[in-house]
Amino acid sequence: MRLLDEQYTRTPFYGTRKMTAWLQTQGYPVERKRVTRLWRLMGLEAIYPKPRLSLPGSVEQRYPYLLRGMNIERCNQVWSCDITYIRLRSGFIYLMAVIDWFSRYVLAWEISITLDTSFCLEALDRALRIATPEIFNTDQGVQFTSTEFTNRLKAAAVRISWDGRGRALDNIFVERLWRSVKYEEVYIKDYQTVPEAVSNLRAYFTFYNQERLHQALDYQTPRQVYQGHLS
Repeated sequence: MRLLDEQYTRTPFYGTRKMTAWLQTQGYPVERKRVTRLWRLMGLEAIYPKPRLSLPGSVEQRYPYLLRGMNIERCNQVWSCDITYIRLRSGFIYLMAVIDWFSRYVLAWEISITLDTSFCLEALDRALRIATPEIFNTDQGVQFTSTEFTNRLKAAAVRISWDGRGRALDNIFVERLWRSVKYEEVYIKDYQTVPEAVSNLRAYFTFYNQERLHQALDYQTPRQVYQGHLS
């Protein structure tokens, strides 16, 4: 799973077939069936359009992707969130974060040892106490299509946008955030325990928001852009 995580971050367009072949070149004689099982456990999906062979869980209402061709011009115009796998020395956790597209500011984050919905709701509630976006974009994972999650957004009068199935690039800013978190923090530190992971991730997100300069932001920090744009 550690190798899968690193290779997926490098080549998110690899599916289970190519990932199995890559592991075999690294001296791991695994079958595709095992890779597929671990893939699902880690919550991964290759980035490319695929036939609609399966549908997400049953939901009362489906929402279109609202961001195609949209110019992102201001803070709180679009927020999005996602979940990623974070490895530990023995085991793993899941990380969820909410990000503002215009400023790249991480409004809230939360970790969990399971892929339930509750930790996603905690991060969402924390973000909504800061501000309210016009549009909230997610993939069609069961956590984000759940009635609890969508009801939180509707109660705040937020327009809901869902990515196309198998289209992680529809949520590109979160994908870029995960690459930064993995390469600049997780792979360097190699966390031992959950408390260590939480402590280090808290320090990293403080650095990311308040100190890390972004070329796309004219070498400003996300916090400078987020707070400056609203003042």
